[in-house]
Amino acid sequence: MPLKQASFDSRHSFLALFVAVLLSCSQATAQQPNILWITAEDLSPSLGCYGDPDADTPYLDALASRSTVFTNAFATSAVCSTARNCLITGCYPTSLGTMHMRSAYPIPKRIVGFPQLLRDAGYYTSNNVKTDYNIRDPGPFIEACWNESSSQAHWRNRPNKQMPFFAVFNLMESHQSRSMVWLGQRFEQEIQSQLPNERLHSPASVRLPSFYVDTPVVRREWARYHDCVSVMDLQVGRILGQLKEDGLADNTIVFFFGDHGAGMPRHKRALLDSGTHVPLIVHVPETIRKFNSTFSIGKSDRLVSFVDFAPTTLELCGVESPKHMQGLQFSSSEQRERKYAFAHRDRVDEARDLSRAIRDKRFLYIRNYMPHLGYNQPTAWPDQGELRKEFYKASIDSRTRPHHLSPAQWHFLASQRPREELYDCVADPENTQNLASDPGYRTKLRELQLRLREHKHDTLDYGFMPETLLMRNSKMPAVHVQLLARQYAAQANLAWEAKSDIALRNLIFQPDRLDAALYWAAVTSIGRPRLSRETKSALAECMNSGEPWTRIAAAHSLAIHGVTKAVSVLGEFLQDQDLNLVLQAMRSIELLGDKAISLRPQVEFAARKFQSMLPTQTTATFEVSPQQDLAMFISFAAGAFLDRTKDGQ
Repeated sequence: MPLKQASFDSRHSFLALFVAVLLSCSQATAQQPNILWITAEDLSPSLGCYGDPDADTPYLDALASRSTVFTNAFATSAVCSTARNCLITGCYPTSLGTMHMRSAYPIPKRIVGFPQLLRDAGYYTSNNVKTDYNIRDPGPFIEACWNESSSQAHWRNRPNKQMPFFAVFNLMESHQSRSMVWLGQRFEQEIQSQLPNERLHSPASVRLPSFYVDTPVVRREWARYHDCVSVMDLQVGRILGQLKEDGLADNTIVFFFGDHGAGMPRHKRALLDSGTHVPLIVHVPETIRKFNSTFSIGKSDRLVSFVDFAPTTLELCGVESPKHMQGLQFSSSEQRERKYAFAHRDRVDEARDLSRAIRDKRFLYIRNYMPHLGYNQPTAWPDQGELRKEFYKASIDSRTRPHHLSPAQWHFLASQRPREELYDCVADPENTQNLASDPGYRTKLRELQLRLREHKHDTLDYGFMPETLLMRNSKMPAVHVQLLARQYAAQANLAWEAKSDIALRNLIFQPDRLDAALYWAAVTSIGRPRLSRETKSALAECMNSGEPWTRIAAAHSLAIHGVTKAVSVLGEFLQDQDLNLVLQAMRSIELLGDKAISLRPQVEFAARKFQSMLPTQTTATFEVSPQQDLAMFISFAAGAFLDRTKDGQ
């Protein structure tokens, strides 16, 4: 062959190869997978595909039959806004200061919602409809994340039908408002009317959890929950039907999951499996799955946490995850698998609390830093439902189990919780048999204690700071706030480990008189069965001269232990300009009940004042301004106190 001809052929072959590569890249870009997230509010794995015998969920069961069904998926908290904060940021809320429900803490500017990164990569992003991301000034954050966020948001609204999309649908049919708060007539009209009579669940035949008392009301409400799940399943069917109608099913990865456990008592708000274990179904079409062995059809026991969802979704779309994200991708078999999942419980509405949990594939460990608060503690929003009233009737505010309650029922209804809880979730899926003091599980207990401690340290847990202090320091340099966070976490552990009255008192009288030590000594003393005269004297000093959050905690403890003049200190804080302090004091007053009856006039005034700050249609599921949120929660606590003490005035 002549040299010229060979050169021409060589150039021609190279050009053809170059064009082929360009075309291949163009096709790859055009074929980026769509991602559809369907999130069901307040849903445990109450689906047929998870083996629930009362479930009637044909659409989700059909989806599961051609998908990966994850049996070990866990929310990082058991309430919506903090769980959603984790999902959207890919970070633990405890690391961002966003662990309290509707706290409106300002997150660092470098933390963006992951849909913004997809949008920057050419995706059309839509959210239908809930946001509630638990951050201050959410407007710019939401605007950056979504092309559209509204009740009409849909992938069908994208301007170019060739654009890949990330679409979120939040389904409210299974939300606590429906399952246990709405009155019968509204529930029948808006939920049960969507099901034929033969699909309505019979209260007589539903299988109650062992920790529930068996009464007609409890059976009716548990049947209602399953009706809600069935109606939610219909919504899933409609959305998947639209995907098929649009010819998009073969290039759309579908995630279906619950945002935390069921909205029923001892589920939502609890760090037990009933509160954090969620269904997770991931459907990857065959055209994509053949290149990814991770998402094989069938059940997977791989441990998955909500903190993993953002980096996984980004990876599926070919977008690099920011370094600040704390999760692991579960979209690749080459990625190391998660060994532990972590969860937190902090303030929810007006109910102040603090617990931390760690879960491996078999065991759950919970450390309760406020064990004087039981699993059945009063919370005004769910207390509107008849179901909670049924449980209050069955329980007695005592440390001794009434004879008519089983151990499992008392586990839920007792006025206090154990300091430590350890459950074998395979042998005891309802988490009613605490193994923390069993010598046979000492090795496992120590392993989980150590790993939880490491996690709190490595991820820098802000939850041990009083909420008022955290908010007051929100504009301070990060290093300053981090130092405070570590200081309060360390003192919380020392107070938790203080076995004796003397050890607790020594925290108060330590030489440097750290407020962190004083505060946690006061909080811990609330749950002690008795306090010595010397410890009461030390707490009185804290109450009279400490920081305001410490004064409230000390006054609460002293009032519990019979020091009546401490009640007036709590009353003083009802007039404070800092609504976080007002909420802390009002919650203490609510829990004291008749011990604080002298404050009824002040509470009545405060109830009117804070109620006047709210929109007329405010409910616990309605997002308002940070100050209005706090006013709403103060009103909840004030109303509950007034109802509880009305017969003793």
